[in-house]
Amino acid sequence: MDRFEHFTLSVFSITRYWNKIATEEMREHGLKGAYVLYLITLSDLEEPPTAARLAELTQRDKADVSRAIAIFQKKGFVEPYGENRYRAPICLTEAGKALARNVRQKADSALAQAGQGLSEEMRRDMYQSLDIIAGNMKEICEKLT
Repeated sequence: MDRFEHFTLSVFSITRYWNKIATEEMREHGLKGAYVLYLITLSDLEEPPTAARLAELTQRDKADVSRAIAIFQKKGFVEPYGENRYRAPICLTEAGKALARNVRQKADSALAQAGQGLSEEMRRDMYQSLDIIAGNMKEICEKLT
């Protein structure tokens, strides 16, 4: 297997299995697995972001973020928007914070299990390598447009 194939298949495999785990976790709440990223990001931030900022932070489409936030609001996980929903800060409710803590705990457990056999040095090097690759890929893509 060449470098491209190995890298691509590994990344796709990790993503596929992560999405499966996230989907199972969110199913009981009637939410898409992809929304885990929004929920955890919202819970990590000190200042509540706008929908546009959340899209930027998660590198997701603004329309998907807006749909997710509307569903979170309907289910009582985020505070209702003010008059201008695109500029309004997105604040988790107590129920949203509790769900985020639960999801974070399960995500941390899944990552700990998935990382069995990695030393802390290997883990640090892996994340550093992924950050470098992501940054370089971003530069390549920016030159395409």
